[in-house]
Amino acid sequence: MLRPLLVVPLALSLLAACGGEPSAGPSSSATITGTATGSPTSPTSPTSPSTTPSSTPSESPSSAPSSSGTPALGTYPPDWLGTRVLPRDADGYGRVEPTPAALRNRRFTLPDQIAELPGSGFASRVERAPADVIARSTWAEGCPVKASQLSWIRLTFWGFDDRRHTGELLVNSSVADDVVEVFRQLYAARFPLEQMHITTKAERDAPPTGDGNNTGAFNCRPAIGTTSYSQHAYGLAIDVDPFQNPYVDGDRVLPELASAYVDRDQDKPGMIHPGDAVTRAFASVGWGWGGDWHTKKDWEHFSVNGT
Repeated sequence: MLRPLLVVPLALSLLAACGGEPSAGPSSSATITGTATGSPTSPTSPTSPSTTPSSTPSESPSSAPSSSGTPALGTYPPDWLGTRVLPRDADGYGRVEPTPAALRNRRFTLPDQIAELPGSGFASRVERAPADVIARSTWAEGCPVKASQLSWIRLTFWGFDDRRHTGELLVNSSVADDVVEVFRQLYAARFPLEQMHITTKAERDAPPTGDGNNTGAFNCRPAIGTTSYSQHAYGLAIDVDPFQNPYVDGDRVLPELASAYVDRDQDKPGMIHPGDAVTRAFASVGWGWGGDWHTKKDWEHFSVNGT
């Protein structure tokens, strides 16, 4: 049974220390690719994220034991997902807290926010980003890439529920074909994703809840801890399952509740490891991985220039 639509605030984790100021890619004509047939479908209207803090956060499991017939803990989103605002630390980040029991083995996929692409296998649609898509993104005058240089990609992916889903990305048009190729490979490998939608201004600016897990690309904002725009602000970077693949710099963990995934000797669903299907897919188009950084790690992050 489908649960109500949840849009989880991304907080700051999707922009973790991705520096550099490459030139924005050239614009390109709209293209349509993929194995599915039929006309492109229009997106549904996403629900606004909730940022109301819970008065008494609980660490107790939100489900009965699996022997009772209810889904196993971690296979469905807890009711409080995206609503518990974290206190901020001295640097203005959300305070890092232990991973709640319901998220220690996170393997659920949230309902899609756009209409399903037709067909039964991998499918994609690429076109110059329409005005309504730009309007619901974080793009604004002054961003380091022109709106005309961004492409709207819709594509299918496998969820943790072992079902075919449809998501969307906003990327620099210069890398649109490469991005489709990457996710074609991830689909073939059945690598699971929790959700894939375009970051909104409300999500970008929401107070930190530390539990976001959106696979996303364009986000017009400076890199964390810097005044320089990140590769995301150019549409030249993608974060994949951020909760299972957090950013770590000393004691800082982003998302702030993802400490259960800092130990990379684990092999939980959604985790990215050297030489796996995800790193091979991005390497095949020449992108670098934040998991290869030395002084800090950004296991979710892939970008054109590796930063």
